[in-house]
Amino acid sequence: METIITYFETIPSSHRSLILVGGITFFWILEGALPLFKFDYKKWKHAFPNFFFTATTIVINFSLAFLLLKSSDWVQVNKFGIINWLPEMPLWLYVVLGVLLLDFFGAYLAHFVEHKVKPLWMIHLVHHTDHKVDTTTANRHHPLESMIRFAFTLFGVFVVGTPIAIVMIYQSMSLIFTQFTHANIKMNKDVDKALSYVIISPDMHKIHHHNMLPYTDSNYGNIFSIWDRIFGTYLYLEREKIVYGVDTFPDEKTNSSLVELLKQPFQRYRKPTNM
Repeated sequence: METIITYFETIPSSHRSLILVGGITFFWILEGALPLFKFDYKKWKHAFPNFFFTATTIVINFSLAFLLLKSSDWVQVNKFGIINWLPEMPLWLYVVLGVLLLDFFGAYLAHFVEHKVKPLWMIHLVHHTDHKVDTTTANRHHPLESMIRFAFTLFGVFVVGTPIAIVMIYQSMSLIFTQFTHANIKMNKDVDKALSYVIISPDMHKIHHHNMLPYTDSNYGNIFSIWDRIFGTYLYLEREKIVYGVDTFPDEKTNSSLVELLKQPFQRYRKPTNM
């Protein structure tokens, strides 16, 4: 565990990029071999706006990374934050708790708030208006959302008290999991359901991408499913019934245009409907 901590304390940017590119490549190939849905689309054309938003997310996160470093150093020096106020524990437990709590603040809470606050929902909408969810959808976030997510992660670092090594472990896991849960891969239903008791499984997250309430407002987690189960936001829907997109923004052509997606957060809010 100490070796892992030492590695992530100084993880090179090239290695972080390799995790992103390697993950997309792996799941891109896998979903071609074991597709959940057989989409009638030109995959590279569909991927273009998603890759653009992946690039903007990378630029924003790297540009602001120094804030994470400064904050994590400060909480460590000043013994500030939840995991630093707890009794002394084994290193592995310290790391698990740190990642678990960062997953709550940086992913679950951020995601929940984006769905409940109308202006933030309009920003987050860019992610939901993909009608062909695959591994490239994972980082389809408007630049404004990338900044919002970063702010929640930064807040989590302060509250949880995580050193930079745990922050990097969390972000690396987050990259892998978001690609895994969005990938258009067909997994055995029983295996998927069993996984969903511990982590966010592909089917569990794809339910969140169903185009109607209440499913759109469910399954907010990113790595661990515990938060959805604790706060009662877990819902189940048979994978065959999932329809991607958002019912109030149904135009797939518009939702595939990079220019229109960049303007999407500034459109008039439309009240979603229930099934």
